Amino acid sequence: MKVAIIDYGMGNLFSVQHAFKYLEAYAIQTSSKKDILGADAVILPGVGAFGEAMKALKRLDLVGVLKDVAAQGKPFLGICLGIQLLMSESFEFGHHEGLNIIEGSVVRFGQERQKKPEYKIPEVGWNRIHATLHRSWNSTPLRGLKKGTFVYFVHSLYVKPKDASVTLSVSRYGDTEFCSSLLSDNIFGCQFHPEKSGTVGLKILKQFLERVAS
Repeated sequence: MKVAIIDYGMGNLFSVQHAFKYLEAYAIQTSSKKDILGADAVILPGVGAFGEAMKALKRLDLVGVLKDVAAQGKPFLGICLGIQLLMSESFEFGHHEGLNIIEGSVVRFGQERQKKPEYKIPEVGWNRIHATLHRSWNSTPLRGLKKGTFVYFVHSLYVKPKDASVTLSVSRYGDTEFCSSLLSDNIFGCQFHPEKSGTVGLKILKQFLERVAS
């Protein structure tokens, strides 16, 4: 099983690659169109600013490739900034167009939260994920997890899918409930970092790979 981890200069990819290698997947960091299109699964990780990330993907001529991967039904995972890039647009430092693989927006946590020291921006640390009322975790990468399981987050913004039914889990930070993961056909996205979430995160990645093999 070959896993292509998109290297576009945004964030340290080693921990993502290490997690997949631990799960005995052949994982490579690459910006090669041939490697990406030839992989069994594609991972879009990332840390940093949305606008700069889109510039990097355009500079590497990867926007069309990633859209092709999504359209072909190949398993595709976006992590942290990666889930945000899947969306139509972001309002981080202005307005920026995204990959538009999932319709929706990326928005910042409310400014009022900065007045509450217990809810500083960015959110950094462990938080719970909860199932939505309309979505079961059965047959998804979250299957078998206890509701309210803790995973690790580092983010100042979150995704708001236009179609609420693609939301797989929600989390709460301060008075904001937000989409912490989504699943739409072959597209799986996590606002949290599964590669930094211990045994729970490895279980999520393992079950994502099982979808690849099926």
